[in-house]
Amino acid sequence: LRLLAEMACAHVELDTITYNAAVSACEKGGQWDEALVLLEEMAVARVELNTITYSAAVSACEKGGQWAKALALLAEMALAHVELNTITYSSAVSACEKGGQWDQALALLTEMSSARVALNTITYNASVTACEKSGRWAQALEILTEMGSARVELDIITYNAALSACEKGGQWDKAFGLLAETALAHVELNTITCSAAVSACEKCGQWAK
Repeated sequence: LRLLAEMACAHVELDTITYNAAVSACEKGGQWDEALVLLEEMAVARVELNTITYSAAVSACEKGGQWAKALALLAEMALAHVELNTITYSSAVSACEKGGQWDQALALLTEMSSARVALNTITYNASVTACEKSGRWAQALEILTEMGSARVELDIITYNAALSACEKGGQWDKAFGLLAETALAHVELNTITCSAAVSACEKCGQWAK
């Protein structure tokens, strides 16, 4: 940011590429507020904001736990007719997940499908985790079904989040169904997976399982 100020003082033209690098630096440094200030500067200076600019800013908000601001940026992109891609949406979904906004996360999945933006494992995993954190086991399982239909890979993170959601919801039978599914899919189990399944049984008194 200091370099940008020096460039401005030296009357060096600041273009989209320069600003994008600065916004990306803010994103990596967790400075979401500074990233948004740079976007305002670009707008005032009439420097074009593109998908890369916004994606970095949304990611900065995600890392800073600012889900509402991340969604506001998506709305701004739509109004400015700037393309929203998988990276942009994934960061926003992750921001909603961290903020416990499972309904917003699922709304974004629907929006992506409507806009024909590719959904990947990362996007889906964030949504499943959002449901898990809010105790929405049924919605978590629906996402897994959707992933299967869309032929998107379900990994250990997907299954762990879904298992944890079932465990919190006292759905031991669903949890064991997921364990069987991981075996068929040749997904390697870890401690988290097994712990969630055991905990689901313990809560429902199914210790013999």
